[in-house]
Amino acid sequence: MNNYMEKSEENVLHTYNRFPVVLDYGKGVHLYDTEGKEYLDFAAGIAVFALGYANETYNNALKGQIDKLIHTSNLYYNVPMACAAEKLVKASGMDKVFFTNSGTEAIEGAIKVARKYAYLKDHSNDHEIIAMNHSFHGRSLGALSVTGNTHYQDPFKPLIGGIKFADFNDLESVKAQITDKTCAIIMETVQGEGGIYPASREFLSGVRQLCDAHDILLILDEIQCGMGRTGHLFAWQDYGVKPDVMTCAKALGCGVPVGAFVLNKKTAEHSLVPGDHGTTYGGNPLACQAVSTVFDIFEEQKIVEHVQKLTPYLEKKLDELVENYDCFTTRRGKGFMQGLVTEGKPVGEIVNKALANGLLVISAGQDVLRLVPPLVIEEKDIDEMIEKLKASLA
Repeated sequence: MNNYMEKSEENVLHTYNRFPVVLDYGKGVHLYDTEGKEYLDFAAGIAVFALGYANETYNNALKGQIDKLIHTSNLYYNVPMACAAEKLVKASGMDKVFFTNSGTEAIEGAIKVARKYAYLKDHSNDHEIIAMNHSFHGRSLGALSVTGNTHYQDPFKPLIGGIKFADFNDLESVKAQITDKTCAIIMETVQGEGGIYPASREFLSGVRQLCDAHDILLILDEIQCGMGRTGHLFAWQDYGVKPDVMTCAKALGCGVPVGAFVLNKKTAEHSLVPGDHGTTYGGNPLACQAVSTVFDIFEEQKIVEHVQKLTPYLEKKLDELVENYDCFTTRRGKGFMQGLVTEGKPVGEIVNKALANGLLVISAGQDVLRLVPPLVIEEKDIDEMIEKLKASLA
């Protein structure tokens, strides 16, 4: 393993402080390093690998597509894109989809949608977008501009203009930022990197009402919390609201790099037109075959129902940890997107000890232990996670 790590450090730009392990292959909800050590995966590649590893149906679908067609560009139609788009539109109840290569690119597209929508109303270029403090939407300049964390932003300023920030779950702070120039409000339905904070029902409903009253687009970022992770295919479906634009990625392709922004009818008809936006790789046959297959497996294996069924057990076990260990002060989250707030013990230390004990977990914010396992975990996997975490805390 040291040889592979040394090669990587020698040749790959050092923008990540990687854990000292070289992962080699996976099976089910376990990963194995190049020396054969087994790890229970409660990180899922940062909420990506929802179906676990070595899923035969998924793998065979991709192998078959590789033998047929991998790339065509968007100058032509292809079969997987048509099928994937139909399934995503149906699942979301929205109207049009644009496929991207990542979640960050989906955010970039959503920002352009909002600005074009507003531009068509008054042909001015001074519109504003309201984002949330402690949010995270990506690393590109546009996505970084709506990310409410100066730590990520400061080295790369000036960012794009016209961005204001309000406090998540504080409706009055959002109202205070609205002007006649506001064209969109963007937020995660459940804040991920900021510390696993679900939106309150009153807040999300109130923001939706503000958007309706002022003809402002509501953009919901479902990149991490979407695709079944919270016990609904998209987290906003549990709130009785619907966005004008939704971004998704991560588990949308379950490992193949793909994202999308999805628009309702009103927004789709009054925003981007040919020449406004494009991508060479977005919507390619291989990525869209992954998306299409993921939706099929979700339906066949009743993945969302499985998350709903198992969530009470996961929450019960995590609540017991909070009750019995002083280093945990509270649990928060929805479904299989859970966070344990730490105190008195650095979260990074817990993550490293867990790794040594064969458990993959990650952090969120400065003091939250984040658990975002594959959606196919069973009770026995939760029990194994608890035992490994207890051993790590000891």
